[in-house]
Amino acid sequence: MVRGPLDFWNEWGTRILVLLSLGFQVILHLFAKVRRRKASSAMQRFFLWLAYQLSDMTATYAAGQLFFSSTPQEHHLVAFWAPFLLLHLGGPDNITAYALEDSKLWKRHFLSLLVQVLGAGHVLYKHIIGSGILLMLAAILIFGLGVAKYGERTCALWFANFSRLRSSLKVVPRDKHHQNFYAEHQHGYNDSNDSLSELDSLDNTIIHGLMKDRERMWTVMEMELSLMYDILYTKASVIHSWFGYCIRVVSPLAIIASLMLFQLSGKDGDSLADVVVTYTLLVVALVLETKSLVGALGSSWVFAFLCATRCNWLRHAALCSGRWHGLRQRLGSLHRSWPGKVIITRNSRRWSGTMGQHNMLQFRTKQMDSMSLQLGNLFNRVGLGESFERRFYSWTVEVPEKVKNRAQQVDEIVSLGDINTMGMLRYNWGKMALSEKKYPGLYKELEGWHGVDFHKSIISWHIATDLILAARQPSGHDAADGRVEAVRTLSNYMMFLLVDRPDMLPGLPQNWLYKKTCTNLDELCEKSLVGSRGSIFTALKRLFGPHHHRRCLNPSKLEKELAGIVLELPHEENFNYYETPRLMYARQLARILRRRDEDEVDVLLDVWTDFMAYAANRCSREAHARNLNSGGELTTVLWLMIEHLRLIKGDATKVHARV
Repeated sequence: MVRGPLDFWNEWGTRILVLLSLGFQVILHLFAKVRRRKASSAMQRFFLWLAYQLSDMTATYAAGQLFFSSTPQEHHLVAFWAPFLLLHLGGPDNITAYALEDSKLWKRHFLSLLVQVLGAGHVLYKHIIGSGILLMLAAILIFGLGVAKYGERTCALWFANFSRLRSSLKVVPRDKHHQNFYAEHQHGYNDSNDSLSELDSLDNTIIHGLMKDRERMWTVMEMELSLMYDILYTKASVIHSWFGYCIRVVSPLAIIASLMLFQLSGKDGDSLADVVVTYTLLVVALVLETKSLVGALGSSWVFAFLCATRCNWLRHAALCSGRWHGLRQRLGSLHRSWPGKVIITRNSRRWSGTMGQHNMLQFRTKQMDSMSLQLGNLFNRVGLGESFERRFYSWTVEVPEKVKNRAQQVDEIVSLGDINTMGMLRYNWGKMALSEKKYPGLYKELEGWHGVDFHKSIISWHIATDLILAARQPSGHDAADGRVEAVRTLSNYMMFLLVDRPDMLPGLPQNWLYKKTCTNLDELCEKSLVGSRGSIFTALKRLFGPHHHRRCLNPSKLEKELAGIVLELPHEENFNYYETPRLMYARQLARILRRRDEDEVDVLLDVWTDFMAYAANRCSREAHARNLNSGGELTTVLWLMIEHLRLIKGDATKVHARV
């Protein structure tokens, strides 16, 4: 007799849902780390997003099936799966929230926790209690573990706020810094990629006023960026506590005990499919919980926990004896093996070191390619035009060394007197870079063209930068010292923030300014440039292929031609000035800088460094935190640098005042 889809679903639906819930947990475990990298694959991010959205829904729906349907009565073993769904709802350790807004829903998760626990308890009481002591004990073990893990996730969401973030960055009391520094170097442990010890030793250095080691401080800021991510988007705030460590030690033992109890229990009357599903749930849960235990014990958070603990015997037994350092070394060796790579997924504490890029002249000249234009029109028809443009015309590069050095020297640009009591810069963008002391008369000469709005200034200076660099004769000296590359990279980065990350800039988004300027450039392109017809395969490769380049791309021939056209635009009396104000601002900025005695590249480098520092300081903390889930931004690292320098210089001022 042919069975219909409804009969098939009635028999296999619960099994499919439970296995789907388990599969989503595996995907979350494997792909959660990609959010730390800006240049990660779009496909990986899509699978992670899909698994995150569907994991809770699938587990909740499966739990409802067990609660309301008659399946547990017909298939006795199915009721044993209810506590596993609690375990799935607890989620992996490396992701609790996909976006910052998810953390604000912790009350909803708490209510869901109560409902799900009561529902799973009802299923166990109705179908498991009294059915056999061994299966009952196995179910109780998994049930207790599921409640603990689900409760952990809710607490992690509750703790993910800025007040706890600030306190968590000060994980070790100052009086223990010398002890931590000694413990680190006494046993030869030096893992600069994944350690909180550098935070302590560097802080110790700052107390002593040794602020010359900017590179090391930058490393610490990168690590703090990783710690911020851990607190806001993972279970780190609850894992690295006595309760969290106890759960991770007990979890594998409880699952092993449950597995043995299930093996010894009678399975008469249970279908082979139900037995296979149960074994699958137990074995995969054991692997995932073992992975969580190993990851927790090998985490740099353990070092901070051991340094801060009041149990002197534990700190002495783990740190002073070198046992914990030895354990980390063995875990590192295990990670290099094939089984270790499956179980252990180590994440570097360092920031990814990449920055986004977007260039207006390149964007508009690429529109001259008819194939790219047709592809863009296709996405516009389905309402995905802006997403297509961000993906197709933006890319990432590794932060050039010159840019990193400029960011590390922010203390030479921003002094304590430049910051008010709220921690905000007192001066407008560009004013410190174009100071009277360094460039006499330049700021006043540019005042009418500098821009009254930060977004307008970015657009004008971005185009002016391209105009100057296109008209400049390249030299070996520029290539050797990296100044031109740094200027172009910073200019493209600020434009990337304006287009792709408008929340990372102060003030309201001014997208209409950008769109209007693009229209002005399109009109110039149509009048003066000749387009081409590209290949569909090239366009698709550009759309779906990797968008990371080690070096900043040089301008194309069309970009240089367009720059020359803008630079030679007629004066206001012969040209519709009010229709193209940003282009006229850019043209005038370029002309003023080119005719002065100062090297225009040095001026541009100072201006863009100033712009970046202003954006980092004036960006909201919530925006900084929100973008951590996409790899973090260079301006966030710079913001941390400015905050630390402000606090350090403020403490130093108080000390001198007391003296």
